[in-house]
Formats: sequence, structure tokens, C-alpha cells
Amino acid sequence: MVGRPTPGRCSGVFDRILLAVDGSEHSHRAVAATAELAATGKTEVLVLHLQELGVAGRAGPIPLEERSEAADLVNTVADELRSAGVTVHGAAHAVLTRDVAPEIISSAKDFDAGLIVMGTRGMSDFAALLIGSVAHKVIHHAHCPVLVTR
Repeated sequence: MVGRPTPGRCSGVFDRILLAVDGSEHSHRAVAATAELAATGKTEVLVLHLQELGVAGRAGPIPLEERSEAADLVNTVADELRSAGVTVHGAAHAVLTRDVAPEIISSAKDFDAGLIVMGTRGMSDFAALLIGSVAHKVIHHAHCPVLVTR
């Protein structure tokens, strides 16, 4: 976990966690970690999925099927967490952006999250240097600690 101390917020217990998911294996590990962290039953979790605009770009609105898949992913994760006794809020945002990191950070601030949990795709250092890693950007710009699973 990477984080910066926030006065009055670093008790080791997180009241609110933002969980960013994308359906990958690393994302599944983030879900498991969140379930473990929120096992007290007093932690609220916001499940967030953002759709990233591809490098080549895309014009027009996001197709209904993709929005439906995003909602299904969030609902599946939310149900999994609820079955573990976690209080969950779900949000599937169909955001067309080349950089989802600022959206994750903004959503965490709006939710007043004390922790952001997310997976990493594990791209090579060279690829991350060229295009930037979402996890790297979130770690360096978030207002709260960030737990990244691999």
C-alpha cells in the first residue's frame, strides 16, 4: 500500500473505500482485498468502473451494450461484497477519456474515501513510461492512501 499521512485520517480503519474495477484478474484481487479490509461491517465501499477511450480514439456515444456490461460488472462486484457483509454503493460510469486516473481521484474525493483500492495491469516499466500507468498516476495524485493489487 502506498499513501501519505492525512491528519486525523490514518487510524488503520477505513470508513470509506473506493474500489476501482475493470474485470481483470488483478481487479478480482482488488475485490478480495477490499472484502477483507471492509470485513468489520462499518466500512462503506464505492465500486467504480470507468471506460477508457482507446488510443486510436472513438467518436460518438458509448454503445448501450458496453454500458450494460459496465453496469453488470459493477453489480457483480457489489453483490460479491454484499455477500461478504460489506455495505456497497455501485457506480458504473461510461466516461470517454484517455486518462481514467483523474476520474478515479475525483470520485474518491467526492465519496470522501479514506482509501482507494485498485488492480494494476502489470505493464512493463517501459510501457508505463511511454503511456503512463493509471495506478501510478492515482498513487501520486490521490488525496488518500492507495492499495494496488497485482
